[in-house]
Amino acid sequence: MRISMVSEHASPLAALGGVDAGGQNVHVAELSAALARRGHTVSVYTRRDDVLLPRRVEIGPGLELIHIDAGPPEHLPKDELLPFMSAMADGIADHWGDAPPDVVHGHFWMSGVASIKAAGQAMAHTGRTPRIAQTFHALGAVKRRHQGAGDTSPAERTELEPWVGRSADRVVATCTDEVFELKSLGVPQSRISIAPCGVDTNLFTPDGPAVLRGTRLRIATVGRLVPRKGVGTAVSALARLAELGLDNVELLIVGGATAAAELDSDPEARRIRALAQELGVADRVIMCGQVPREDMPALLRSVDVVICTPWYEPFGIVPLEAMACGKPVVAAAVGGLIDTVVHGSTGLHVPPRNPYAVADALARILGDPALARELGSTGARRVRSRYSWDRVAADTEKIYLAMLRRTSRGAVDLHELLQEPDGLSLGGQAL
Repeated sequence: MRISMVSEHASPLAALGGVDAGGQNVHVAELSAALARRGHTVSVYTRRDDVLLPRRVEIGPGLELIHIDAGPPEHLPKDELLPFMSAMADGIADHWGDAPPDVVHGHFWMSGVASIKAAGQAMAHTGRTPRIAQTFHALGAVKRRHQGAGDTSPAERTELEPWVGRSADRVVATCTDEVFELKSLGVPQSRISIAPCGVDTNLFTPDGPAVLRGTRLRIATVGRLVPRKGVGTAVSALARLAELGLDNVELLIVGGATAAAELDSDPEARRIRALAQELGVADRVIMCGQVPREDMPALLRSVDVVICTPWYEPFGIVPLEAMACGKPVVAAAVGGLIDTVVHGSTGLHVPPRNPYAVADALARILGDPALARELGSTGARRVRSRYSWDRVAADTEKIYLAMLRRTSRGAVDLHELLQEPDGLSLGGQAL
């Protein structure tokens, strides 16, 4: 198959560089590479955010990255990119020329807008259109529910995101919880499939070097320093552990917008440090800042338990990476974590935003080394059997093939799709 991946703000080059990669960057990079290994030809389209970036980058056999000129060639927050999606679509369609791909797969809702518009142009130009797949990675309705006024999404997302979901031939959800959210947006269940995110099982393994540590027990939380990731919950749980008699535990906080030496300028880092000081655990909270991806396995191998307690989480790759390294996980029972972390088998589930429950779960695992080993080994087996990128690519390939076997779109004509929803426009251009 000829496959086009559209990822307007999350370039796979960031995943290759490691430090600035987020979940979507890693997902697009690893899934595209795994599909190329299966013999498909994959082109990844992303917005040019640096004037020095070349038009085309050959990443590997059968895999290329295309930078599209859409808006100024500089980094912009993703919530400011919507006005440039018409230009993004134009650039993609121009690159396709007379030979549109078999499948175009949008990643994130704005990429879906660009994918649908590009497919419409292909239909008008060639009489042929690719099948349209869509992975949202995060849904605006869920974000608004948990962040309220803190949600910086453009207002148009409320209308456009459900439109993208209803317009795609197939929406590829990453977990079962997302299926229910998609149905509430009006996406027919018959056009929803599940293919989870994955993990590099060659990099993240139980065996290998580990970062040196002292005599304290060690727990860790990994992720961006934003309130919804629940780092404050982990700090509060550390203080609660001391009340339970476990005062020989240290907490590593891995992640942030900057390196460890520059965390003083990060508002969330300052808030976390103030909380640790207030709770009397500042001497046992270690803020590591960003850690290069290639160094993460050694760090994970050095900890006893990994904590993942976000308010909400569309999927969450960190628990998989921890499990792949043979570590038990204490996870909030939200989103994709409900699927990946099996309660009592690979870790323990806790209610979100509940430091007391987190502390109780940590005390149970830290106080029972045999349980910790069993949870860790079961988690490693689960990741290897279910969440390798080769397995995820095989699942995704089946979804594509099922789309291609359909004799018709089973949805309204693309020319009609491009006129909906009424009254919305991108940068002055009607949809």
